[in-house]
Amino acid sequence: MSVFTDYKKELMDAAHNKRIRLALSRSIASYRDNTKTALERFPHTIKLAEEVRAIKENAIDNMEKLAQQACEAFEYNKAKAYIAKTADEALKLIGNLVGTDKLIVKGKSLTGEEIHLREYLEEHGNEVYETDLGEFILQKLPSRPMHLVSPAIHVPREDVAQLFHRITGEEFPPDDIERMVAAARKLLREKYFQAHIGMSGSNVVAADAGTMFIIENEGNIRLSTAAPPVHIALIGMEKLVPTLGDAYKVAEVTWRYASYTVPGYVSLISSPSKTGDIEKVTTFGAHGPREVHVVFIDDGRTELAKDPVLRQALYCLRCGGCLYECPVYAVTAGYFGDKYFTGIGAVWAATISRDIEKGSSIAYTCLTCGRCKVRCPMKIDIPAMVVELRKKIMEGA
Repeated sequence: MSVFTDYKKELMDAAHNKRIRLALSRSIASYRDNTKTALERFPHTIKLAEEVRAIKENAIDNMEKLAQQACEAFEYNKAKAYIAKTADEALKLIGNLVGTDKLIVKGKSLTGEEIHLREYLEEHGNEVYETDLGEFILQKLPSRPMHLVSPAIHVPREDVAQLFHRITGEEFPPDDIERMVAAARKLLREKYFQAHIGMSGSNVVAADAGTMFIIENEGNIRLSTAAPPVHIALIGMEKLVPTLGDAYKVAEVTWRYASYTVPGYVSLISSPSKTGDIEKVTTFGAHGPREVHVVFIDDGRTELAKDPVLRQALYCLRCGGCLYECPVYAVTAGYFGDKYFTGIGAVWAATISRDIEKGSSIAYTCLTCGRCKVRCPMKIDIPAMVVELRKKIMEGA
């Protein structure tokens, strides 16, 4: 079957799946309540988002320069940094760093999903554990992520209870979510300290300081990046901003619109672990990783930045707010999309993934209703991008 035929079947099956609607209805209600509370408690965030939009516009204009600056800063900090022009180049680079027969603990990374990083590493003889609870659930089902922030949003608690029963042999009442979380903690806890390598992405990177910001609530990324002897980060070039001050602003707007008054953890990572406690001599390889490797990936981003309309896709903070407002997503979850979802996912599929048929399918599913733009902290005009993409598709046909 064609990509479009497969996509249509998945979409229609999802639209008639009562369990997906049940899970999404619960999640959408929670998101709206949480975001309302966060913005009411910290109303300056709305104005700050306007400032962040300008920061992102400037950064996207200078991605290549910022990537080079960031690499130099990380190297100064005694980390190793690389720029991969393509997905294949990034995979080979990381594959060479990892080798084979390694145990890897991995934090949630949409960029990793984009290039199929976990699958690549597993195919080369490594054992990889997704440590984000949602990603862990999907890895064990198996299924694929259906949301930027909450990847298992489409899986109701009843299904999670059945999954953990299958894994552990124990019975889990569907309403006892705390017990399910405790089971995941028990299953993964020892892996952090047995792992040879920890992997992460980053929410935003300060180019001047060579510092990556990682926002999370579970603590899994902090363990994945601190316990193993080697930390490898894969980061899209669109995550770069000029200064440390810019990065703080981007991070704050991101977590507020992701529905958090404040996240559980914000990690700032600039170098391998180090100490100066013996006569102020800086020595690397203390309690945390002895090596930090930062891989920036282009894979079409600098080319996308040249398009006056579609470049807006690169402003996205990955807060996921637009998805909760999309009427199609509300009944189909991430089946309305690919690795990136809803209308903005059409742009990513057609340009970054270079899958015109998939991009076309998503673009012509979008209702262009504009609810996503209203919610978006960056005011990304997704309807305008979708219309522009349709035009380009027709001109190329």
